[in-house]
Parts: sequence; C-alpha cells; structure tokens
Amino acid sequence: MTQEQVPARPRVVAVVVTFDRLALLRRLVARLREVDGLDEVLVLDNASTDGTAEWLATEAGREVDGPRLRHRTSATNRGGAGGFHDGLEWAVAEGADLVWLMDDDGLPDPDCLARLLARSGELDFWGPLVVDEDAGERLVFPIRLPGGTRVVRRLDDVRAAARDRLIRDVVIPFNGVLVTRDLVQRIGLPREEFFIWGDDHEYRLRAERAGARVATVVDAVVRHPAVGELGTPMMWGRTTYNHSPSDLKHYCMARNNLVNLRDYRGWAHAAAFVVKTAWFYLVTRRDPARLRLSVGAMRDGLRGDFTGHRRFLDGRA
Repeated sequence: MTQEQVPARPRVVAVVVTFDRLALLRRLVARLREVDGLDEVLVLDNASTDGTAEWLATEAGREVDGPRLRHRTSATNRGGAGGFHDGLEWAVAEGADLVWLMDDDGLPDPDCLARLLARSGELDFWGPLVVDEDAGERLVFPIRLPGGTRVVRRLDDVRAAARDRLIRDVVIPFNGVLVTRDLVQRIGLPREEFFIWGDDHEYRLRAERAGARVATVVDAVVRHPAVGELGTPMMWGRTTYNHSPSDLKHYCMARNNLVNLRDYRGWAHAAAFVVKTAWFYLVTRRDPARLRLSVGAMRDGLRGDFTGHRRFLDGRA
C-alpha cells in the first residue's frame, strides 16, 4: 500500500504506554472506549507496581461497548521509548492501517480522532495540539513555527498561524499522533535504547528525512497536565532550555538530544547545544552538579552507551 492509498475506513489502533499512573490510565481508557472510529486499544505496561497489570487483566476481560482492549506487561521498565517501540510493532503486526500513539497522561477530546482522520490520505505523521488541561488557552509544549524563530505558547496564536487548519512540518509526538502503516514500514520503529526523552523527536526527524508529510491539526486537541519548566527562557529571552528537576529525565534529555542533533543537524548544532547547556547551568540557573551530569550524559551518548540511565532506576545515582 502506498502512502496515497489509505483505505476509506482504515483500521485504527491506539497504542498507550503506561507506568505507575493507574488513575490516569483508567481515565484515558474510558475516553478511548467512547471514541468513534477506533478499532482496538493496545496498552503497554512498563512493569508498573501500582496495580495496573491487575486492573488491565480485569478490564480486558469485560464485555463493553467500544474498541477491544488488550495489554502486555513488560518484565522491566523499558521507558516510553521501549513501550512505543513494542506497541507500534504490535499494532502493525495486528493489521493496523493507522496507529494512534499516546502516553497515559493525555486525554484526547471526544472528537480528536475524527478531526485527525479527516486528514487521512493527506498526511503520514500528524497529530493534535496538546493543551494544558487546567488552562485550555495554553499549549503544554510550545511550538516553533516553521520558517523562523517564533515560538508560540497560546492556543489562539498557533491557530492564527495555521493554514487550512494545519501547521505543516510540525508535530508533537507521541501525544495523540497518528502514523501510517506505510511510514512505519519505511522508517522502522522508535529507538528503544533512548528509554525516555528524545525518542519521539528522533522518530519525527527520521520521518522527515524519509519525506513524510508531517503536520499538526489545530482543531484537534489532547488535554495534558502541565509539565513545569519545559521551555525555560534563557539568554535574555532569546531562546529556551528544557530544564527538568528530575536527574533521570535530564540525563536522558542531554544524552539523546545531543545524539539527535549530531545525527540529523550536524556537529555545529550539537556543539551549540553543549554551549547552551553550559550557559544555562553556569549563568541562567547556576548548578555545577547538574552541569557535570550533563557532560557525563553527553559523553555517554557520543560513545553509544545507552545504559547510563539505569543507575537512576536502581538507586545507584
């Protein structure tokens, strides 16, 4: 099947990756069972310890209206990258024409999938706006508009910038994005070794390199909790930095982002990221320990060592 030949009624399978957020997962599954046009929900449980596996086993056995629910629980926490790698592989093997990818903390509006499906055949990798569930006028993930340096953070601003209700060449994976079976077969699966942070961005970059048609549909919405200091201003407001209070998240961000920049933008962009990180933790928010963590993470990435995050999981950090 070519990228232009999407069936009139494609088989749509949702892939949800979850870890220790049972209350949010229950909310999401309830919403997905109300969504028209969705054929199946596949949940990848990353070895949760909060009763998620037991709830999924019970829920999968219930007779309910709406799409069928199936689940798999991994023996260890594989992170979002491992979960989406396995889930996308599973969905395609089950005959999905379109795979709807999302974390457990998002909540699509009831009409989100319908608005995305309205663009089937036009696009290969496309998704909704992700807005703050407590402040619906604000984007959770700021969007840099194509062709310039302008970053928008408000719903009205991004919609005003759209053409035909699309922001082309921009998408926020994996927060309610649709990907075609054809594209998965062309570019492969997400990089499971990334664990968290940057695996979604790498997948988008890989899709772009393959010539995929990428866009954000501005009248489709996923609600999402605020993510704190993502996009913290620096250098007198001229740019931003993805600061996280979590050492695990920061380690993976620094390691994976540097690898992505080297592989897709070149050494000059990678070097600029190193300088930006140094500036942030020496000037914007002085934290020599965090800078040392950043240097170690970047060194690991350049060496091709994607095991360092494990020490944060087993208490060695």
